[in-house]
Amino acid sequence: MKRALNWTGQALLYGGFAVALGVFSRWPVYHPLPEDMAQIKVSFIHHGARVAECRPYTAEEQAKMPPNMRKAEKCERERSPVSIEVDIDGKTVLAHTSPPSGLSRDGASTLYQRLNVSAGQHQIAVRFKDNQKSEQFTSQIDETVTLKPAQVLVIDYSTDKGGIVLQ
Repeated sequence: MKRALNWTGQALLYGGFAVALGVFSRWPVYHPLPEDMAQIKVSFIHHGARVAECRPYTAEEQAKMPPNMRKAEKCERERSPVSIEVDIDGKTVLAHTSPPSGLSRDGASTLYQRLNVSAGQHQIAVRFKDNQKSEQFTSQIDETVTLKPAQVLVIDYSTDKGGIVLQ
């Protein structure tokens, strides 16, 4: 008798849990974006240019190194910060500089930013700079895009694809 009560209680608890799970999986309704809105995601992971140029080792420096560690050039590790500016319809909505990661400032610079915009046609200008020695931006793009409601446009930087990528 006691065992039957244990099984019944356990079945009621599991059933209640399943009902609660089912209710909360459908309610309240989640909308990631309001109606008639689209989203632009600016996301990149990029190594900036080296701060210092590589230089050849002198004969004295190479003589101090073990034979298996001798290289022709010495390259500093520190990288430039990466800057990006995004204009939508002529208005600057994002201006950010990402420092390089790592204790020696030799890692990649990263950025992930979401921008909600109204659906429709927009003029998007993106400027990217990955070399602090340069006064000008190293890469630029200016395009007109048409965004549908709930569409997500990703702005990325890829050296393999030729620079700034809108997808």
